[in-house]
Amino acid sequence: MTGDGSGVLAVRGDGERQAVVGPETARTRLDRALAAAFPDVSRARLQDLVREGRVRRDGATVRDPAAKVGPGARLALTVPEAVAPEPLPEARRLVIPYEDDDLVVVDKPAGLVVHPAPGHEAGTLVNALIAHCGASLSGIGGVRRPGIVHRLDKDTSGLIVVAKNDAAHQGLTAQFADHGRSGPLERAYQALAWGVPEPRVGTIDASLARSQRNREKIAVVRAGEGRRAVTHYAVEAAYPEACLLRCRLETGRTHQIRVHLSHRGHPLLGDAVYGSAFRTKAARLAEPAQAALAALGRQALHAALLGFAHPRTGDPLRFKSPLPASMARLVRALAAE
Repeated sequence: MTGDGSGVLAVRGDGERQAVVGPETARTRLDRALAAAFPDVSRARLQDLVREGRVRRDGATVRDPAAKVGPGARLALTVPEAVAPEPLPEARRLVIPYEDDDLVVVDKPAGLVVHPAPGHEAGTLVNALIAHCGASLSGIGGVRRPGIVHRLDKDTSGLIVVAKNDAAHQGLTAQFADHGRSGPLERAYQALAWGVPEPRVGTIDASLARSQRNREKIAVVRAGEGRRAVTHYAVEAAYPEACLLRCRLETGRTHQIRVHLSHRGHPLLGDAVYGSAFRTKAARLAEPAQAALAALGRQALHAALLGFAHPRTGDPLRFKSPLPASMARLVRALAAE
């Protein structure tokens, strides 16, 4: 055990790195305490490791880098073995509505992770794009996220645009940062939700932040405590137990549509994370709809529309994606009830 004068004592444990916060140290942020104990690891890296669940405080996993630690707290850090710094190319059939020298638009299937992350080091859209685009794929988004401008959840299907060079990446990133408030960006999703929201056309304006109860979830918080999030929705079709919605994002927060609709009491069909309390409602559906929902096996959310200005020419580009077969089957079954 050694001390560095900061009040944090670093020790070596069996298979992990450990530290004990010294008795003279005031309460501080977890990432600061870790940085003092392990100066060979950057603070940014330590923050990522915390979010990945690789840090324990007094035996309990902590996922918030800003969590407070006090004197005597025992910290345990696991640094995973180094992996290949760049994702490897993997041949995979992709549905590509449009491609040129600057960008590629992909109609992503459900179940495909967009970029490598812990637990998903391979088999991602990025791996497939590297094989498809080769050396032209932009790296400005980071080694692990080359060309990625925006993302879709693993189990959300639909349209995503990827930049193939740095200039295109910068131009597209600026449009997505504006979220279409003053620029040409358009994004619309189709979603199947439980019940029918009232009014049938409206806006959900509710700030979002990482849940304090479950750090793997996003939650609605009071204004000023998180990041503002705005979702515009309209009911396209109403069924006895559910409805088909069209949602337009004014902001682009993690899980935004899923959390906003759940907050309003209309979670997405098939959403095991934010709609688990509605799982028993499936028994109210007619047998064909129950079977279609079980076959869907994911949240009923599809990125159906994507429009933007070409980052080099300025020409308007607009793409539509039909509902995937499994989701369309569920819509037909609900409509037949």
